[in-house]
Amino acid sequence: MPIVTVTNMFPESALEKLVSHCDLRTNQTEFPPTTEDLKRYASESTVIVTYLSDKINRDIIDCSENLRLIANYGAGFNNIDVAYAAKKGIWVTNTPGVLHETTADLTWAMILGAARRIVPAERFTRENRFKGWQAKMYLGGDVYGKTLGIVGCGEIGSAVARRASGFKMRVLYCNRNRLPAEKEQALNAEYTPLEELLRQSDFVTVHAPLTEQTQHMIGKEQFLLMKPTAYFIHTARGKVVDDKALVEVLKEEKIAGAALDVYENEPALTEGMTELENLMLLPHIGSASHETRDKMADLVADNVLDALAGKTPRCLVPSWEK
Repeated sequence: MPIVTVTNMFPESALEKLVSHCDLRTNQTEFPPTTEDLKRYASESTVIVTYLSDKINRDIIDCSENLRLIANYGAGFNNIDVAYAAKKGIWVTNTPGVLHETTADLTWAMILGAARRIVPAERFTRENRFKGWQAKMYLGGDVYGKTLGIVGCGEIGSAVARRASGFKMRVLYCNRNRLPAEKEQALNAEYTPLEELLRQSDFVTVHAPLTEQTQHMIGKEQFLLMKPTAYFIHTARGKVVDDKALVEVLKEEKIAGAALDVYENEPALTEGMTELENLMLLPHIGSASHETRDKMADLVADNVLDALAGKTPRCLVPSWEK
């Protein structure tokens, strides 16, 4: 019977879809697998269900004997050496199309939270330091009627843009390819080069994938183009942004604030981040709703069942080539 190994905690409903089709081995604990664990899984399994925190490199792939599929539980897949897996004839899948609305919701929570200083104000109140209303207590920035700049306008960026209409915002976007005119009109979004987007926007939110071209696409030079009253939001892939440069401009108050859900060296935080009152830090929870995580798990299970049946999985990652 084919062996399917799930490297981390996984929704029970999706496990139930798999259990009758394979020898299912799970790690339903809080402890992620070690590199040696991953090598053993690769050597034993027909399918591995992985998390973004599982680094599936050449050394691990080379341990595989009968591995047909690496099924990533997430929209991203930069934790996997996809090209090398393809060379070995191993499929790689992800979970596209099911988490963009939930991640857009979180992006808006971060926009509002950063602008209105929600986290430090909540902490201030929880510590019983609130002694009454004051005219200058926790002043933040308005969102309504401001300019929103979206870097990367795919599924998530577009979902963020749609929500901006309720705040009567001007929406600018930059993207590798310009959107069709009818989609620009539907989103009420203007195509703008990155440098001009940074100069004009009151809120900049990043939703670009991680590629060789986008690594550190936002660094000190780009931050210094932003208004001193602007806010920076990041829910994409950590290495798209130079975190050290962000800490520097926040310390120097070159921009008003920032909110991060992803990090350059995740899960490690860049030195100085935790001391900054103008920086919101979240633990990579962009897709973390009950409904969305279940949908993602169901899609993973469908990909696994495809592979076990000898079919091409329905969600091969875009860069997988036979």
